[in-house]
Amino acid sequence: MRDYPLEKVRNIGIIAHIDAGKTTVSERVLFYTGVSHKIGEVHEGAAVMDWMEQERERGITITSAATTCFWTPTYAKTDASKKHRFNIIDTPGHVDFTAEVERSLKVLDGGVVVFDGVAGVESQSETVWRQADKYKVPRVCFINKLDRTGASFERSYQSILRRLTKKAIRMQLPIGEESNHQGVVDLLTMKAYYFEGEMGTDVREDEIPENMKADAEKYRGELIERIVENDEVLMNEYLEGKEISLDILKATLRKGVIALNVIPVFTGSALKNKGVQKVLDAVVDYLPSPLDIPPIKGIDPKTDAEIERKASDEEPFSALAFKLQTDPFVGQLTFFRVYSGTVESGSYIYNSTTEKKERLGRILRMHANEREEVKKVYAGEIAAAVGLKETRTSDTLCDESKPIILEKIEFMKPVVSVRIEPKTKADQEKMGIALKKLSDEDPTFVVSSDEETMETIISGMGELHLEILVDRMKREFGVEANIGKPQVAYRETVTKPSDAEVKYVKQSGGKGQYGHVKIKIKPMDVLTEEEIKGLPKNVKRAEGFEFVNSIKGGVIPQEFIPAVEKGVKEGMSRGVVAGFKMVDVSTDLYDGTYHDVDSSEIAFKIAASQAFQEAARKATPVLLEPIMKVEVVTPEQFMGDITGNLSSKRGQIESMDDRGEGMKVVNAKVPLSEMFGYTTALRSMTEGRASSTMEFSNYAIVPQNVAKEIIDARK
Repeated sequence: MRDYPLEKVRNIGIIAHIDAGKTTVSERVLFYTGVSHKIGEVHEGAAVMDWMEQERERGITITSAATTCFWTPTYAKTDASKKHRFNIIDTPGHVDFTAEVERSLKVLDGGVVVFDGVAGVESQSETVWRQADKYKVPRVCFINKLDRTGASFERSYQSILRRLTKKAIRMQLPIGEESNHQGVVDLLTMKAYYFEGEMGTDVREDEIPENMKADAEKYRGELIERIVENDEVLMNEYLEGKEISLDILKATLRKGVIALNVIPVFTGSALKNKGVQKVLDAVVDYLPSPLDIPPIKGIDPKTDAEIERKASDEEPFSALAFKLQTDPFVGQLTFFRVYSGTVESGSYIYNSTTEKKERLGRILRMHANEREEVKKVYAGEIAAAVGLKETRTSDTLCDESKPIILEKIEFMKPVVSVRIEPKTKADQEKMGIALKKLSDEDPTFVVSSDEETMETIISGMGELHLEILVDRMKREFGVEANIGKPQVAYRETVTKPSDAEVKYVKQSGGKGQYGHVKIKIKPMDVLTEEEIKGLPKNVKRAEGFEFVNSIKGGVIPQEFIPAVEKGVKEGMSRGVVAGFKMVDVSTDLYDGTYHDVDSSEIAFKIAASQAFQEAARKATPVLLEPIMKVEVVTPEQFMGDITGNLSSKRGQIESMDDRGEGMKVVNAKVPLSEMFGYTTALRSMTEGRASSTMEFSNYAIVPQNVAKEIIDARK
């Protein structure tokens, strides 16, 4: 039997900008829920959830860590029936590891978004917020670090309203800020809470301080109005002046949070052990259990019809593999979220994505990098499997008699590449194995080879991302490697329509080769997913590519059409400007001829590839480069140096805002090629007092003078 009913299970993620204090919050959660008996501090390199050596050295989270813990709300400490089970994932905040956040949010039911009480909303806060919006994840906010100099609850709260959502509402007010931060006022119960004893374990309830009563009354009125908006009957009672009970207010707020209409905001200081228990209470009170979220939808692989699975142990088994991790003791771990049904260790499961059956050796419940073996997992749970050799990230695991394919997780494409070569002959073989395992774990880490130079190229989301992966190769797999300079993932596209005709004929005695195609190409309008779904059947879309088959009357037999499409893709793989991959091109096959005997797939593939290249040369091709969204936080006196420096890097300054006392924020868009080594340059420009974050924004056309330099360097 399952040890916890589904309504008492919470699958939550802790998400935030780098340095907002996510891992410190996670460590407090582990301590207060009794999982760990000593608080591990990030700045001491002892955090339980940051278990990788690289994480402890750098003081940042690199990989999402999963853990299971149990919590009874502070207002029901003696009532065992109120105990809830939390499956928590602590995610990275650095933009280079954004894939970890993406895959975690896909399988979680709720989120706790942590903000720095000094900085408020930062650039990566916006990114994780958009990711949570994309997966429709209900969330609560925690404005952390209110003990720091320059902290302001109100300013941080206003930054959430201004930059993220108007749906946020204060649940608490801080009692004092900076060095005077003592506790919080709860606007629902209208009580003050202080966190006393060693590590703030004793939550003391008291009356609201006299000097805060007027503000508390005012903001409670706002909160109640926001809650009753979610229920018409309640709204009428409120307007009639009736007193609404606390339980009804909580239940209505819970409905509003799950429907994404309200986002409660809490506050405190995790480092000073204030406020975290009240956030855990909020997870119980307001975030959804697996029963509160809509049934998971998928596709029946036999009929292509949409089907759904409810969060129930009685439904057929379905789960999504969302993360692979190489464990030095047990081999490859496959993390999966069970959406419906149950599965036991030792049983066979069906991978509907690869159409293969695999034996599930052991099932582990993870606590960071520690393991607890379990015999069976139930609907709504997160676990790790040992023994799945063929399963990859985003694969669906299900019951073979009732197959389903769940929606895949979409990951961003890498933007930075470097050459890598093994130092010795012995390293060569090991390097291939290590790169394969690391790319299986991380879908944003791509390994390829340069066909001309036969060098191995590794690509990722940023310099730090690649640096960490090379470091892991050395420590975990014992592979020493030399790294080349970072390279930018340039692309090419066309700017005008054009056409071409190629007849590929080869006679060499016996059966010859004959393929004849006429194609038109044009720049592709990038459509939304909804528009793509509405396209006619003869149009095939992939990322940055569209193939239209306009052939009438069988002038080219149907069996050769896929070969033509393959040929076009091959032609796009090496662009005509500098040999970079081509994107955003629409190709229309509108005419051609064939030979009864000599025509073959290879002939049509070659003809199509040559025709595409010829058409591309006539279509005014251009180079595209990745543009990065850059945010620099700096003391005011360095503003001029920073804006001047960014402008010299072909950057466009988009905004300059105030942040706290004497601090400014510069938002700009800058080509990635100009940003290598920027962190070091920024430190020397600002006496080490400024910081920057960078994330991919879009591709843009490279100016002609810069394009010439790139083309010359490729020759």
